[in-house]
Amino acid sequence: MIDIHCHILPGLDDGSQHLTDSIAMARAAVEEGITKIVATPHHQNGTYDNQKDEIVDHTERLNKELDALHIPLTIIPGQEVRIHGELLQGIENDEILPIHGTSCLLIEFPSGHVPRYAEKMLFDLQLKGITPIIVHPERNREINENPDLLYTFVKKGALTQVTAASLTGQFGKKIRNFSLDLVEAQLTHFIASDAHNTTSRGFQLLNGINVLEKEFGSQAAYYYRENAELLISGQTVFAKEPSRIKKKKFLGIF
Repeated sequence: MIDIHCHILPGLDDGSQHLTDSIAMARAAVEEGITKIVATPHHQNGTYDNQKDEIVDHTERLNKELDALHIPLTIIPGQEVRIHGELLQGIENDEILPIHGTSCLLIEFPSGHVPRYAEKMLFDLQLKGITPIIVHPERNREINENPDLLYTFVKKGALTQVTAASLTGQFGKKIRNFSLDLVEAQLTHFIASDAHNTTSRGFQLLNGINVLEKEFGSQAAYYYRENAELLISGQTVFAKEPSRIKKKKFLGIF
């Protein structure tokens, strides 16, 4: 399996704090059947400002450590970028890091809302040849309340990634159900761990894939595994025609 969103690089953000943490995470990933991880330190989220060159350097060093320990895992450099007004300038300044070897960039929204300029920013990124992947939209309060926002972004070319732990219920029943709604409506294209450690924020990627298989069948599980493979190899991912999420009935009333 390929994990396209993980905070495994040591000492850069709220993920792994030390090399020993990263090694423990690597071993846990291998136990789950993960062979490649995209390391995605936070950038411009108000606390962390990890830039391209630093991430590439830390990735190379961690790969050397894993190789020396004979841990069969490859780390690929990437970045989780909080959407902000100077994002395009950051690209011009070569501070922004799409997933290595691809034109896809992980984009994070604030947890409580979607900035008003988001639609234009996502469009402008695509004009520059960058495909935005909106990470964990199921955990965004405004999208949860108004999923048509996400439908618009996806319809206009953005991709999205749901967190495996959301599917397993770690973030609560409401987020779990909404994550399943996103899958059913073809509004998400990747499942990833967003792992930060081996305890409170572990991988759960295999468990998440198993939930998909149970709820939607083996083809759904295959779809998400295959899209991750296509992504890191620089190929076009499968993006099915999205649909709007219908409001659920309550006591027979919409």
